[in-house]
Amino acid sequence: MQQVARHIRTILENRPRMELAPQGETRRRAGVLVPLYQKEGEIHLLLARRSGGVAHHKHQISFPGGLIDDGDRCIEDTVRRETFEEMGVEPNAIDIVGKLDDYFTVTNFLVTPLVGIIPYPYDFKISQREVAYLIEVPLPHVMQRRNLRVEYRLLPDGSRRELLFYDYQGEVIWGATAAMLAQFLTAITPFAALLGVTAS
Repeated sequence: MQQVARHIRTILENRPRMELAPQGETRRRAGVLVPLYQKEGEIHLLLARRSGGVAHHKHQISFPGGLIDDGDRCIEDTVRRETFEEMGVEPNAIDIVGKLDDYFTVTNFLVTPLVGIIPYPYDFKISQREVAYLIEVPLPHVMQRRNLRVEYRLLPDGSRRELLFYDYQGEVIWGATAAMLAQFLTAITPFAALLGVTAS
């Protein structure tokens, strides 16, 4: 996994990144982690089914993350802290290998997605208040085009919004999480062979 981490770091470092500025006082800064690990010879993603007790995106599947706190020195601090709070992964156990493009959510968050490697196996300890359960998704699965659905929704202003849906064993990854996942997959797919990932 160390070699994979080096490759992903290089891929993201050499990729032009879109950095957005908050628009008005209502934009809230947040960060999420795209956690990767190796299990049974395959790279996996770790996601969480959110509980009904959270303020936003109840019951949706998401990456660990949240709002920047006053005590956070940088966005890396935010995602390390939030991943520990939600999944029990110690902050110093996360190897952050790069950033994806900033993303505006429909719920008024400006999110910076970070990609990180976490150890596995690991004694995950989920937050009962925030997380219903964890979902382990093999990376090759979401790289397969047949597991992606695209739909369009008509917005009040008459424009159309593209929505992505990734299906995995009865779970549906959609919304901002799917958009950020698609961004990551677009970045790494040309290098799938280098990463040892086979998608059919």
